[in-house]
Amino acid sequence: MNIKNLNRRGFVKRFSGGLAAVGTIPVLSAFRHAGKDPFKQAQVSIDDLKITDLKTVKLRFPGNAPRKWNSIIVSGGGPNEMTYLELHTNQGIIGRSLPKGPSSIRKSMLGKIQGENPFDVERIWDRMYRYNRKPVAKGDYIKVIGSVDIAVWDIIGKALNLPVYKVLGGFQKKIRVYAAGGYYQEGKTIDDLVSEMEGYVAEGFRAVKMKVGGAPFGEDVDRVKAVREALGPDIDLLVDANNKWKAYEAIRFGRAIEKYNPFWFEEPVEPDDFDGCAEVRQALDIPIVAGENEFTRWGCRDLVQAGSADILNLDTVDAGGITEYRKIAALASAFHIPVAPHGSPHMAIHLLASTPNALIMETYPGVESRYNPVLPLYPVKDGYVTVPETPGLGIDPDPELVEKYQTEN
Repeated sequence: MNIKNLNRRGFVKRFSGGLAAVGTIPVLSAFRHAGKDPFKQAQVSIDDLKITDLKTVKLRFPGNAPRKWNSIIVSGGGPNEMTYLELHTNQGIIGRSLPKGPSSIRKSMLGKIQGENPFDVERIWDRMYRYNRKPVAKGDYIKVIGSVDIAVWDIIGKALNLPVYKVLGGFQKKIRVYAAGGYYQEGKTIDDLVSEMEGYVAEGFRAVKMKVGGAPFGEDVDRVKAVREALGPDIDLLVDANNKWKAYEAIRFGRAIEKYNPFWFEEPVEPDDFDGCAEVRQALDIPIVAGENEFTRWGCRDLVQAGSADILNLDTVDAGGITEYRKIAALASAFHIPVAPHGSPHMAIHLLASTPNALIMETYPGVESRYNPVLPLYPVKDGYVTVPETPGLGIDPDPELVEKYQTEN
């Protein structure tokens, strides 16, 4: 495009379609009255952007999720549901995220951020964190901060008509992924597990994860052996104990499966046992992953200082959102530690696309999309997914589907 010869009318004509599509009518209006300096007027509109409301939209889909379990927790068996958090603005732009944490805390957060400009994202995060009953917050409170923060980034991307990863500073447009599965289920045999993992490879994955710690020692070793032998040496096999063991138990199991060349051994010990995790790490040649149950850069700092992990897997939402995770990733990079966030691929993908020390992203097989017709999973090709180029996060639902599946319960 020849910017030099582009007059005001030509500029509006070229850009109006994309801007209107993301709800940036006020910005477009500024362009129409821009005179000789449209970018200055656009900045004025951005400066006037304010958060006005926080809402949640709950959707319920037909059928029930399958009942399954890892080494410590049973999940599924109930209705298929999802929730959107929505941040509304005075210019009609709505930022969305897939929230965690109690709705009561989410509702209380509006008073801390109402009237704030989403582009003051660091200020917003600080207000949510420090304008609390006490200055140190963990658990559900941080999960809610992360949920709101990611919706703020969605607003920023939409206001700029850019995908969030480009706003953050792009590093890669394709992200390596693994299929999270291998759960225990009633009547599920080792042959069933092998078929499941082979299905993920057929779908395009080159890395798969399975659960361990939920069966007797010898059976779990046999499960790992069977999957490795079925998939061959070229598919990366990840194992996840979900904090099941004491350090000596994890070391014993790790030594029994080392010959099957696991890509990593995730959460081998209880989440508060940093020293035990470091002991496991020192005893084994398998890379150790930890951090899923930690929060913020300070939790990351404690894991690093304890020598607990070769790879950090703090959750994008739980750890404090994109704003906080950028600090986590930067801290980890100073120690040459890669990050591989737990869960929530729709919340993590733009973060990882802008993070040089991102290793791999957790996602789920395409068949899981049958439980959620509103937000399909990313297609996998040769072990990678492509980062969305839609302005913002690219998670906005079809309004007709929202109307069809929305519930008040």
